[in-house]
Amino acid sequence: KMELRGVCCVLLTCLFYTSSADKDFFTSIGQMTDLLYTEKDLVTSLKDYIRAEEDKLEQVKKWAEKLDVLSATATQDPEGFLGHPVNAFKLMKRLNTEWGELESLVLKDMSDGFISNLTIQRQYFPNDDDQTGAAKALMRLQDTYRLDTHTISSGELPGDPMTVEDCFELGKIAYSDADYYHTELWMEQALKQLDGGEESTVDMVTILDYLSYSIYQQGELERALDYTKRLLKLDSAHQRANGNLKYFEYQLAKQNKVEAEEGQKEKEKREREKREASDKKGRPADYLPERRKYEQLCRGEGIKMTPRRQSRMFCRYSDNNHHPLYVLGPVKQEDEWDRPRIIRYHDILSNSEIEKVKELAKPRLRRATVHDPQTGKLTTAHWSPRGKGAWLTSYEDPVVDKINQRIEDITGLNVKTAEELQVANYGVGGQYEPHFDFGRKDEPDAFKELGTGNRIATWLIYMSDVPSGGATVFTDVGAAVWPKKGSAVFWYNLFASGEGDYSTRHAACPVLVGNKWVSNKWMHERGQEFRRRCTLNESE
Repeated sequence: KMELRGVCCVLLTCLFYTSSADKDFFTSIGQMTDLLYTEKDLVTSLKDYIRAEEDKLEQVKKWAEKLDVLSATATQDPEGFLGHPVNAFKLMKRLNTEWGELESLVLKDMSDGFISNLTIQRQYFPNDDDQTGAAKALMRLQDTYRLDTHTISSGELPGDPMTVEDCFELGKIAYSDADYYHTELWMEQALKQLDGGEESTVDMVTILDYLSYSIYQQGELERALDYTKRLLKLDSAHQRANGNLKYFEYQLAKQNKVEAEEGQKEKEKREREKREASDKKGRPADYLPERRKYEQLCRGEGIKMTPRRQSRMFCRYSDNNHHPLYVLGPVKQEDEWDRPRIIRYHDILSNSEIEKVKELAKPRLRRATVHDPQTGKLTTAHWSPRGKGAWLTSYEDPVVDKINQRIEDITGLNVKTAEELQVANYGVGGQYEPHFDFGRKDEPDAFKELGTGNRIATWLIYMSDVPSGGATVFTDVGAAVWPKKGSAVFWYNLFASGEGDYSTRHAACPVLVGNKWVSNKWMHERGQEFRRRCTLNESE
């Protein structure tokens, strides 16, 4: 048991402390599936080790039982027993040879195979950054879709229930970022589960310590004081809590004294300030000015079209101006939005084509890239690292060439100057925050290294259905387009005048449940001179 426990400790240590560069497993479901098979292989190896240990113990047990019976008989009449020459010989043989063999068996390490396999596999394990990223993704989902901690922890969402340790770990990660709002939420959930009788290796004193401080940091002195007092009932010698108790009591007395000396107007003003502070309490502010609108759209709370506008939206069969390929087999076209005009094309990719594209992309998935406005170059999306992308060239497989040609035939745009087909996979909380696909006026060097001008249009293919979340939303106009496997959406980023259409600012919402695969093609200005003629009207 001790040896098995030691091997299990080695396994857990490897899981939590092994580090490796640039894996970010939490960003891609496609790569996280490899982890499941890795873990399955390790479990099989662990079971083999357990069976080997059990076989070893069974042999030792049989030996002990045989000798127990023999020694019980021999010790009843030792001289009579040893008076038999065969018994005397066998005693010498056992002590000289067989006990030595037993010693070798007991000392034999059955874990060599398991440890060797574990050492090989640990290079593929997630690191601390991956674990932190997955935790932050979970909190992002919590905020975006307004999920309470109980809903997530209890397993009401598809998945296993969370333990006290899980909730505590989320709270600690938030605390390390000085995010006291989420620290409070998850430490309170851990406390509720402890109060409910769940057994845990995390003690209540530690949880209360984090909880009281995070509440204090959010300006709630009385609640912080209550939790501190509760902590001291459990551990009266807790040094930090004793210090906090005196400080909180001093601050509260000072606050009460000021309030007692205030006149009616001052009291009303203070009450108003308290209410305003309470209303502002919540997740910390971030860099995205349209965060609230973005998340509303992700929840399906977008702008609803008037009946008059809706009446202008149609579904139709399109042959793209009598294109020979689509005269007899037109594509199914649906209007998703009018300004900017967003069109969905149904049944663009078959299941076999989708699987082939995923197969080609999976080994090369990297963090998604974005256009850096300062350098004018494509760069890693550090600010939104929740998806991974791979670029596929037309010459590496016929299916990629067929998809590129299909895009050209349907849109009428030249794809020879387009960027390569980009494939992206979004995992836990995977998202792509609001951005423009085209280079703006203050970015004169946008896509300069490509030499093909600005991004004139975007073609986005959904290669999977998403059970919950994962919409493409246009934050400026309030449109939301939901994933549908095999379909594609298309819009122009530039007006016919060449000016950028700022209403095309869009984002990919976090995936709440499921796995989101998309591929996109960015068409550029060069090569479109006679396919989409320029006008002087900036709004056309």
